[in-house]
Amino acid sequence: MKLYNSLTQKIETLEPIVPGEVSMYVCGPTVYNYPHVGNARPIVVFDTLKKALEVQGLKVKYVSNYTDVDDKIIHAAIENNVSEKEITDKYIKAYAQTRSDLHADQPDVTPRVTETMDQVIAFIQKLIDEGAAYQVDGDVYFRVSADSKYGELSHQNSEDLMVGARIDENDKKENPLDFTLWKATDEGIQWDTPWSKGRPGWHTECVVMIQDVFKKPLIDIHGGGLDLKFPHHENEIAQCECVNHTHLANMWVHNGMINIKDDKASKFEKMSKSIGNVQWAKDLIAEYGGNTIRWILISTHYRAPLNLSNESFTTAQKELGRIETAYRQAQVKLQIADANKSDEVDTTLWQSFLDALNDDLNTPNAISTVFEAVKQLNQSLRTRQMDTDKVSMLLNTVEKMLYVLGIEFEPVVLTTEDKETYRAWREAVKAKNFDVADTYRAKLQAKGIL
Repeated sequence: MKLYNSLTQKIETLEPIVPGEVSMYVCGPTVYNYPHVGNARPIVVFDTLKKALEVQGLKVKYVSNYTDVDDKIIHAAIENNVSEKEITDKYIKAYAQTRSDLHADQPDVTPRVTETMDQVIAFIQKLIDEGAAYQVDGDVYFRVSADSKYGELSHQNSEDLMVGARIDENDKKENPLDFTLWKATDEGIQWDTPWSKGRPGWHTECVVMIQDVFKKPLIDIHGGGLDLKFPHHENEIAQCECVNHTHLANMWVHNGMINIKDDKASKFEKMSKSIGNVQWAKDLIAEYGGNTIRWILISTHYRAPLNLSNESFTTAQKELGRIETAYRQAQVKLQIADANKSDEVDTTLWQSFLDALNDDLNTPNAISTVFEAVKQLNQSLRTRQMDTDKVSMLLNTVEKMLYVLGIEFEPVVLTTEDKETYRAWREAVKAKNFDVADTYRAKLQAKGIL
């Protein structure tokens, strides 16, 4: 597997720290609202990566957190007159449901910040002890100057970052780039610390959870949306360097953002709450189904921006329809022939599929191989003397490909009566008794067999 490493800006071969095992952490959401389609993209991208690694014999430990401490959560709790936990529990459940609806596996571990608070506080104290953090009036800040390599992920020096970044004005800071590790507050959920009663800053949480879950400071892959590259991931690296004197991850993998074009818009615009063009994942799934949304999310290379329009849904439905038709016809004809299901795959097609995924998770090329497999399956189904072994092998190949891509079709299961009706329909057609054939055909169509 080769992946683009945002840190080195090169496509590199994944070489697990522990041979045969991959440690992967993906930044999860701040849970104060339902997931939008932008949140759904990393769910699908990294689930596809996980499955692609697993079918090639690698054991993947996939961790993704829930940030359940944040000003937005506190404000939502106050507005709804409930506890923060009621807010976060509700939306964590919603995220888990969205994963399921998109046919993504649940992460192996989903740590919450509130359940890792002792470790967060201890980690901040280590930063202070190392001289990499300082406290002012109960707040604690990370001293960016303590990390001589700060800016290595975003590939900018500190001067450029100060010009280009949106930095909060705060006269308590030694340097405008310094960021909050602990915030003294009397609003919302709080914890006691040696510095003040308050809550942590966002950038410390993921570093601590990685250490806590994996029991080591260095992992194979750290993933997330491109919008997290700076400052969040940059700040994670800096803290790990200062405390553990090592890098946080060997490979940094970032998925691109989503642009939206609806009927009213003249051009694609970045999805943004300020513009008002946010599309909730649950609404899109309810309207179009999980297969369609997942297909759209993998139809563009993960590093590229994804342009989402009404045409996207139509195209995805048509493409999935072509695949499902062949899938269902193959299942029906194999069952009519009482053929055994094959455990073998077409090695040429399967290797072409894996080669595409191993080339920086090139899902568009992988999809092209799926269509080639479907083409060959259709050709085999149309032959006068159908080779059931070949059809079964091609069907199994398509099924394995769809599993990795996260596309699920309802299998066709024929009863004895269904098989008799199907054979009677074929006999009626052969005898040119079309009125009778139409009656049988209607029965089969009603059951979704034709």
